[in-house]
Amino acid sequence: MSLYNIFGIAGSALSANSVMLNTTASNIANAQSVSSSSGETYRGKYPVFETLYQNKLNKTMHSPGVKVTDIVDGNADPIRKHSPDHPMADSDGFIYTANINIIEEMANMIAASRSYQTNLQVATTAKQLLQRTLTLGQ
Repeated sequence: MSLYNIFGIAGSALSANSVMLNTTASNIANAQSVSSSSGETYRGKYPVFETLYQNKLNKTMHSPGVKVTDIVDGNADPIRKHSPDHPMADSDGFIYTANINIIEEMANMIAASRSYQTNLQVATTAKQLLQRTLTLGQ
């Protein structure tokens, strides 16, 4: 693996971590959203990652790394609360809120943030190694 591949791998990981941070922030921001039906309630968003390999046998020329293939909705059912005085209540007096666990989302955000920081450090270290390699002949 060349030193240049490290930049591609770290860059793709930074991009994927950025998507993870954005979807987690969206989940946290919408955790307390209210709707009048379970179909309209906000559902948590979660990115699906795919590892890319460089396969020389099949002549597949993907640069190695990671990419986000999709962002899927969570399958947790919304929380149904009886609140007949709420302006968004349905005809039976129920409101629906997103079933998002803030603690789990914060753990996801911390993990994605640390992964982002790690990949940024990898790219920085690779840059420093490349700069030192170029100065060896001087």
